[in-house]
This record gives sequence, structure tokens and C-alpha cells, in this order.
Amino acid sequence: MGFWKTWFSTPESVATAKTPFEEQTVEAGSNSSSSSDRIVFSTERDIDLYELEELCDAVGWSRRPLRKVKKAIEHSFLVASMWQVRGNQKRLIGFARATSDHAFNATIWDVVVHPDFQGKGLGKALMKYVLKKLRSEEISNVTLFADPHVVDFYRTMGFMADPEGIKGMFWYPH
Repeated sequence: MGFWKTWFSTPESVATAKTPFEEQTVEAGSNSSSSSDRIVFSTERDIDLYELEELCDAVGWSRRPLRKVKKAIEHSFLVASMWQVRGNQKRLIGFARATSDHAFNATIWDVVVHPDFQGKGLGKALMKYVLKKLRSEEISNVTLFADPHVVDFYRTMGFMADPEGIKGMFWYPH
């Protein structure tokens, strides 16, 4: 529990916004963003599926049927998106979602940050946003599945493999 206390011990960090977009100051470097760019986060579920597909394509993910992606978003406990705002235009640059039992447990899925914005702290900012939202709902056990090349990233966020020796099991149709 020490990990959570270090991030979420202050009352203001548990408060949730009433608007779907929350601006957050994030150092994003100067290579791909101008001084007029802002990074905003949203829990709005009305995401253009084609824009999300382009984001997933940019990181090399396999395509999934859009009707299933839509259904996954609709049935998620939390949907978080990260946007680059330049003037009156916004661009989807990050996405994550979580499923939950609405009481104790949540699992984070589909964390993606556009390659142009990787390595600038924005993935960490997106994950902090998701964890803050989950903790504001009193979710105390958060899990995720990570590809081998991003395990170290999640370790820096405080995630650990099998913290209590619990081994996950999977069932797949034959």
C-alpha cells in the first residue's frame, strides 16, 4: 500500500473534474510541439474510432474490428484519452481504458501513446491520470498486461510482476 500513499495521499489529488476535458501541464519537449500546444486529458467516451485506429496503427498494433473496439469502450469502467490541442484543433495522441468490478479491482488495457510523443513523459502522465481516476473511485487493486518491451516503463510507475506470488491463468478457445 506504500506505493499508493506516495501518489494519492493528498485530498485534492482524489478530486475528479466535472468537465470531460482536464488540462494538465506536462513537459512535452520542444521537438514536436510548439509553445501554443496544450495537452489535455478526457474521460469522454465519444472517441472517433478511425482516429483511434490511426493512433494504434502508428505504434504498429494489429487492427481490430471497429465494432468490437466500440463495444470494448462502451463496456469499460474508465476511458482516458490524451489530446494535443493547437488553437481550436485537437489531435488524439494517447489512449487507455480500464475494466473493473466497480468495487476493488481494475485492469488497465490498450495504453498507447503516439510515437511522436513518446519519451517525453506523456505516457507516464497518461498512466498517472488513469490511476488517479481509478483511486478516486476507491479502486485499490490495479493490474495490467504488458508486452515485454514496455515492462520496464510500468515498473518505473510502481507496477510489479506477481507482487504476492499470485500466478495469472488464461483460457483461450481451441
